[in-house]
Amino acid sequence: MRARGGNAMDDMKVRQAFLPTGQTPRFQHYLQYFPTSFYLRRHAPRNVPRFAFEYADTGAGDDVGVRHNWEALDNVKIVPRYGVTSVLPPVGVELFGTKYAAPIGVAPMGGPAIVWPGADVLMAKAAQAARIPYTLGVAGGATIEQIAAVAPDVFWLQLYRFAKNDHKIGFDLIDRAQRANVKVLTMTLDTPVRTTRSRETYAGLGREFHVTPRMFREMIVRPKWLLALLRHGYPRFATMAQYAGGRGGKFGTNDVIRFARDEMGGAFLWDEVARYRDRWKGPMTIKGILHPADAEKAVSLGIEGIWVSNHGGRQIEALVPTIDALPAIAAAVGKKATILLDSGIRSGQDVMRSLALGADAAFVGKSFLWALGALGDDGPGQLIDLYIDELRASLGQIGAQSPAEARNAKVLHPGRIEF
Repeated sequence: MRARGGNAMDDMKVRQAFLPTGQTPRFQHYLQYFPTSFYLRRHAPRNVPRFAFEYADTGAGDDVGVRHNWEALDNVKIVPRYGVTSVLPPVGVELFGTKYAAPIGVAPMGGPAIVWPGADVLMAKAAQAARIPYTLGVAGGATIEQIAAVAPDVFWLQLYRFAKNDHKIGFDLIDRAQRANVKVLTMTLDTPVRTTRSRETYAGLGREFHVTPRMFREMIVRPKWLLALLRHGYPRFATMAQYAGGRGGKFGTNDVIRFARDEMGGAFLWDEVARYRDRWKGPMTIKGILHPADAEKAVSLGIEGIWVSNHGGRQIEALVPTIDALPAIAAAVGKKATILLDSGIRSGQDVMRSLALGADAAFVGKSFLWALGALGDDGPGQLIDLYIDELRASLGQIGAQSPAEARNAKVLHPGRIEF
């Protein structure tokens, strides 16, 4: 069931979080040049080495799955109702017993520090300041303990499968998360195999990391990225590093990559989900669900959150867009679980579409990397402010006076899947 109560913030912080946005000091200035996330995307390659931008922006194969996610969202159209409100609505929500400023979260990402050094901590700090969920990926560039220190009120953690030695590493990660007071644990099911991302591979990534002459040339002509590298340090897979060991008791990026290739793999099986559910004491979500029968199975095991996702189109191009799978999943388990969605979210308007079709919150990945590339340290906060402003405007435009009221809207959704 959806958790209620147990709020970690006092009432004053909650009220402040629901006020109009503007945490980024230069929000209005940046807005002139980057009025939507796609302006950030266009500008990011000016500051980020080509190999790093390709890593951030690519999907599986020829990016068909990425385009399908975007096209499916664009095909969702809302019939508005007028004469019901003259002010922009509040957008605060409660997820798993914690109040957040908006139904918008930072999705887990692998290796975001490749795109912008220090990315994980920068996104976590911005999420904490804005009071929206931040999800650290286990393949991210910061440790559980580092994120707990900078984002204690909004910290979620995502896990991949480490099945060797009877899940020794996975259970240790859970114990670390428990000590760090992580709010929500997310288990990813949609990565049974590692597939090819063509742009990433052509740019020189996808296997062990070795700086080629081409990569070196790309780096030295991006001075802002180099300065970020000096400030934040070399990108590494920090949470996994302590398990990798490495030569002489030390580890490097390739040590961790080799370790992950050997130790991490396959999708969690349902009996494993049950074991992790028994061990974890807080709310748990399952990420990568596209079929209502899988959602029902997860709920039957005590899972409180269903995360509808096709991995942002980064695993295989042939999967259905998440927005098209969402209504059937929400209908099947929406009264028993919190429904989350990612893959393809580019705006507050896309968040509104997700809410209208049954999601309780939508999570964002790629566009945070675009924002970091375009604006550096200021990027995550700017994007959060932009999305919250867009969401308030979108809800107000369709006559919804809260995120929950978006579900009352009449929706034209030609891609909706019926099971």
